[in-house]
Amino acid sequence: MWITSSLETVRTPTVVALGNFDGIHQGHCQVIQSLLSARSGHAEVTVVAFNPHPQAFFSGQDQPLLTPLPEKVKLLEDLGVDQLVLIPFDQALANLSPQAFVEDILVAKLQAQYISVGFNFFFGYKRAGTAQDLVAIAGQHQIPVSITEPQTNGPEPISSSAIREALLQGNLDKAHQMLGRAYDLTGPVVTGQQLGRTLGFPTANLQVPMDKFCPRTGVYSVSVTSELWSQPQRGVMNWGCRPTVDGQQPSLEVHLLDWSGDLYGHTLTVHLQQFLRSEQKFASLETLKAQIQADCEIARASLAAVV
Repeated sequence: MWITSSLETVRTPTVVALGNFDGIHQGHCQVIQSLLSARSGHAEVTVVAFNPHPQAFFSGQDQPLLTPLPEKVKLLEDLGVDQLVLIPFDQALANLSPQAFVEDILVAKLQAQYISVGFNFFFGYKRAGTAQDLVAIAGQHQIPVSITEPQTNGPEPISSSAIREALLQGNLDKAHQMLGRAYDLTGPVVTGQQLGRTLGFPTANLQVPMDKFCPRTGVYSVSVTSELWSQPQRGVMNWGCRPTVDGQQPSLEVHLLDWSGDLYGHTLTVHLQQFLRSEQKFASLETLKAQIQADCEIARASLAAVV
């Protein structure tokens, strides 16, 4: 997939999906699927997103992402996207009127032949342009626009914010239904305190990207993938500060149930399967050890149908 942050190096002509696409959830997939159905000739199936996220630009605060860029790239490739255009979001872009955004960027730079957006897409100065405005302005240039209606999970609209809230509640079933897949945490294995090894439960400490959105602290049953194995491994993950040993900084530790070996330097992807319990402080290391054993048994049973 071609990735560019310069409108001068975009491959044209294009069929374009506009949005931030954090999470690449079921709603996003519908927006992108519209492009695949409309593609004709040599048009590049293109996703246009903004970097940084507009909310981060205006608030001055980093926005934790469900899918940091490497994850987003892989998911978009899997969907059949040819090109990802990361338009630098700055004050000049924010000041563009809806008309200028369409004419200067979509028509002149991207040579768009077809545009796909979600029902809640806003654009232009102070988000003045709506999806319906996009239809009208693009229509002046004979560019058709598809507006994807809200995708729902039961009665609730699917959205990145709803997924974040479900993850913070430990409601993985809800998050996974909206995502259409398990929520993942990926990172290299780094050196930790090696306390798990002394308890008889060696763990791999993962260094998760700083901009990755992390779920509720606690213990999870997980499946783990890596280039080391042809099949996923079963495991238990603890995400939190480890209060029993007076941990100060959050850490992500994974204990593999059926595999042991040197993982340092390898990259693991942890697929969250079930939230088992909240993090808690135990009276002694022996009590902690007994609880970890119980966690492993519960995880093994819950993962039987998954891995």
